[in-house]
Amino acid sequence: MRDYIQITFPEILPEQQEWVIAHLSEAGYEGFEQEDQVLKAFIPGRNYDPELLKSLAFKYHLDFREDIIKEQNWNKVWEANFQPVVVDDLIQKTPWVGIRADFHAPITGVEHEIIITPKMSFGTGHHASTLMMMQQMRSIDMQGKSVLDFGTGTGILAILAEKMGASGIVAIDNDDWSIANAEENVRKNNCRNILLKKSDYVPGDQHFDVILANINKHVIVNNFPSLSRQLKPLGILILSGLLTEDEEDIMDLARSFPLDPGGKTTQANWLSIRFNH
Repeated sequence: MRDYIQITFPEILPEQQEWVIAHLSEAGYEGFEQEDQVLKAFIPGRNYDPELLKSLAFKYHLDFREDIIKEQNWNKVWEANFQPVVVDDLIQKTPWVGIRADFHAPITGVEHEIIITPKMSFGTGHHASTLMMMQQMRSIDMQGKSVLDFGTGTGILAILAEKMGASGIVAIDNDDWSIANAEENVRKNNCRNILLKKSDYVPGDQHFDVILANINKHVIVNNFPSLSRQLKPLGILILSGLLTEDEEDIMDLARSFPLDPGGKTTQANWLSIRFNH
C-alpha cells in the first residue's frame, strides 16, 4: 500500500507558491494543485520529512495541514481536480496540443491530442515547466529523430515526441509509480516507438538527436556531462524544471561543454532553456 501525504497551505500568495513548489519538488514531492491562495502538495508517505516541511513553513511564515490519502483513493482525488489543457503554439499563438483524461470529451481544433491518466506522476501540462517544454518542442523537426526523455513522469513529453514524428524514444524515470503510469499512458495514446526504462542515469550506450530533461536543477547539474555527451552533433537539449534564478549557474556550467544557447522561455518564476550542439 502506497499512501500519500497531502499538505495544504490554506493561505499562500501566488508569488510564494512557485518558490515553495520548487523547494518541495527537490524534497521528493510529486504533485501539486494550485488555486488563488491555496496550494496542495503531495508526497509518498515513506518520503515525508515533517521537520523539513516545518522549516520551510517557518521560512515563508506559512500555516499548513497534513492529510493522509490512501492509495486506492488517489484516482478519485485526481479525477476531481484534473481539467483539460490546451497548449498554444509559442509563435503563432494558436492551439497546438490538447491534453485530457480519458473521461473528458475529445478536444477539437488542435494538431495533437494526448490522453493522460491523472495519477501521481509529474507532467500533465498544467505546470509551467511542462508547458514550456512542449512549447520549446514545437520548433523542432522531430521526423525520424531519436529522443531521450530524462525524467519522463507521466510520459507526456515522450508521447508528444512520437506524435511529432520521432522514430525512437527512450523515456527514463527512477520511480516505479511513474514508470507504471507512463506505460498506461503510452498504451492509451497508441504509441509504438517509446521504450520505458527505470533508471537514475542517462544511458551511456546511446546517442540522441534530441534530449528533454524536465526535472530540477540538482538532477540537471549532476547529469549535465552525460546529457551533453550523449547528444549527437547538431543535436538539441531542452531543460526545464529550473527557476529563473538558476539561469546564470546553468549558463556557466554549459560553457564547459560544446553547447550553444538556443533560446529560453520563462513563466512566473520558472525557466526553460534550449541548447544546440
